[in-house]
Amino acid sequence: MSSSGFLFANYVPGSSVVHRAPLSLKFVLVLGCGMASFLIADWTVAAGMLALMCGLFLLSGAGPARLLRAVRPVLPVLAAIGLFQWWQLGGPTAARIVLNVLICIVAASILTATTPVQALLDGVASLGRPFRRFGADPERFALTIAIMLRSIPFIAGAYSDVRDSARARGLERNPRALVLPVFITTVAFARQTGEALAARGLGEAEDPEA
Repeated sequence: MSSSGFLFANYVPGSSVVHRAPLSLKFVLVLGCGMASFLIADWTVAAGMLALMCGLFLLSGAGPARLLRAVRPVLPVLAAIGLFQWWQLGGPTAARIVLNVLICIVAASILTATTPVQALLDGVASLGRPFRRFGADPERFALTIAIMLRSIPFIAGAYSDVRDSARARGLERNPRALVLPVFITTVAFARQTGEALAARGLGEAEDPEA
């Protein structure tokens, strides 16, 4: 299956100061950027913060090409949002909204580009452990995220393959030629994933009477 660009950068091995930063600090960075997106009211401040996040990403050694691949899938959507907000609220507000979204994406990409997936999932499970007393299962939650991280790029790649095949046959404008094969491939992938989890005794609800 062909590779397909997807939101957030993949992990890049390295020993930069960003790689060595504690996972908790990276989580705080992402959370802080998410909160800042609601608080920043000036597009110039948002632009400065985006430049800072991009500089931090490049400091990790991931490279500008990887950063571009991380944000490229969402650029058409941001362009549409920006144009609509510019029409409704003016240029400065539109720029602030678009820049704030990019800040969050780049911050999340810093986390994923400098943290191995297993370490990231272990961190998520650790964060969820205090909620065990309320009935939460942090390991199950981490497993759900792991499946999501594996499934979404697979589905995106499946769509890319089907689109290329349909284009080669002159059917790129036929919704059935695009949707049906992706649907079948996705269902097959979901069944295979479910069978693999069941074979390992994972993902099944515990019997309360056991």
